[in-house]
Amino acid sequence: MRKIRLATLATFGLLSLALVSCTSTSTIQEGWNNGGFKQWHPQAGKGTVGRAGTQCYFCERSEMDSDGDGVMDDIDQCPNTPRGFPVDAKGCPLDSDGDGVVDALDKCPGTPRGVIVDKNGCPMDSDGDGVLDHQDKCPGTPAGAHVNQTGCWVLENLHFDIDKAVIKPIDFQNLDAVFGVLNKNPDLNVEVQGHTDNTGSRKHNQKLSEKRANAVKAYLIGKGISSKRISTTGYGFDRPAADNTTIQGRATNRRVQLDPMK
Repeated sequence: MRKIRLATLATFGLLSLALVSCTSTSTIQEGWNNGGFKQWHPQAGKGTVGRAGTQCYFCERSEMDSDGDGVMDDIDQCPNTPRGFPVDAKGCPLDSDGDGVVDALDKCPGTPRGVIVDKNGCPMDSDGDGVLDHQDKCPGTPAGAHVNQTGCWVLENLHFDIDKAVIKPIDFQNLDAVFGVLNKNPDLNVEVQGHTDNTGSRKHNQKLSEKRANAVKAYLIGKGISSKRISTTGYGFDRPAADNTTIQGRATNRRVQLDPMK
């Protein structure tokens, strides 16, 4: 019987030492997190939480989500995410279109991959011509220039007579607009490019495109633009902007295009 009592006292003594070790450590209010677990002393209850590690007998997995994003703190790789931001399984803000702007701030969701965007996640139009950079085949167009759907500065459908390169009065207004842009930008030089559809021979269209480009140049010089600022090139039908098998396509290809010279 004495041996039993001694064994009981020894067990009680060891337990008391463990409890003393746990209660003697510094404590803070419930919620202290150690490796994802909340811990508290069995005598003090959950009101205080000890740092005694394995010597604290009652532990439970943490269910804290400090930033309220739905991902528990112990696995949240992006703590302090602003409230209301959609996050992934790791607790990091989503960027569904991969443009570098998180969904919660992205005003242009669904931007194609690789497209450069501004701080709002919207594709950029660096030259302000109304055609986004990733669709603009003629970047750097000066302000006020009339551009087509690909962002190129064009004089479409000039009303030349068949096989003629004489500009008709109906087109003077369009040419005056070109003069206005050049006049406002005295350091801007341009190449006037003549283009045709594929009706007729290559040789014929080459010469015709050159004559029409030169006609535009002559008009602009007559308005006061220095000839040194304007060069001309005829491309015939070698650089179509549309399908020559359709009436509309051929009309689009009959054009004079202006290329700002770098």
